[in-house]
Amino acid sequence: MRLLVIGDEKRVAKYLPDLPIVDQVDTVVVGRGTPDDEILARINDADFIVADAVSPVSDKLIDAFASLKLIHSEGVAYNVIDVASAREHGVIVCNNAGVNAGAVAEQAVLLMLACLRHAVEGDAAVRSGQQIKMKERLMVQGIRELGDCTVGLVGLGAIATETAKRLQAFGCDVAYWNHRRRTAEREAELGVRYLPLDELARSCDIVSLHVPVTPETENMVDAAFLASMKDDAVLINTARGEIVDQVALAQALENGIIGAAGLDTLSPEPVAADHPLALLSGNAANRLVLSPHIGGVTEGMFRRAWTTIWQNVARVAAGEQPINIVS
Repeated sequence: MRLLVIGDEKRVAKYLPDLPIVDQVDTVVVGRGTPDDEILARINDADFIVADAVSPVSDKLIDAFASLKLIHSEGVAYNVIDVASAREHGVIVCNNAGVNAGAVAEQAVLLMLACLRHAVEGDAAVRSGQQIKMKERLMVQGIRELGDCTVGLVGLGAIATETAKRLQAFGCDVAYWNHRRRTAEREAELGVRYLPLDELARSCDIVSLHVPVTPETENMVDAAFLASMKDDAVLINTARGEIVDQVALAQALENGIIGAAGLDTLSPEPVAADHPLALLSGNAANRLVLSPHIGGVTEGMFRRAWTTIWQNVARVAAGEQPINIVS
């Protein structure tokens, strides 16, 4: 049996689980971005493919591997896997649903706090000898505590659920919008209340995005959405950059349409130096907190992910049903 990994060889080795299946499979690793022709020159067939969550698995590869039985995303996303082709070829596609939920929830809360506490500007002020000046200004201007905020979660999947649990500890009023409203019992358990999306955008102090990229959600946070938010509201995005109109957000920050934004992901990625959100003027830049899309890439996440991947490989090799099937 052969396993093709499209990703990072060091990561594959670091998070190799102690499972019997590992010794039963010949593993070939190619780097992210390797062209299909180069992959096929190195390996002409495989029983399993594991792909970095941003690495495409094309119809060309799927069609070329006659023995292929399973394609597994290393992470949660699987939008760059040709799922339709896999289905036509009878190949199961799996992901690591929920594996990074707690980690990304931590990142969302971090970005909320960083925005509320003026972390970017504060760091620069201390380094430049302006500590007291900024401190005195903020004592008059005011610093909001997270517990005093109404937080609106757009989507209520695994990550938003974990975020809601963490926000309970801060004493936040937490609202949510989701395509399917949860039961009253589940809402009570999570300490959340349902709001229509337009009302959530209009009334919440913090709007945190937790939806996948689909034709419906792409650029759902556009100029009109941003204009409907409070002028001191905070936008948090730990989901995908494509959900937010990047130019509209840059203009909203420049023009004071919203108060601040904390983003773990931009679009497109890798982020170029001339990205509109990387070119904000001083005041607007101070109200933007960026992190390099690391919310879900913790050691714990990778340990859990690779254990599930290898367990699923073992299940398929034994003719059993894997978990987390998406197609």
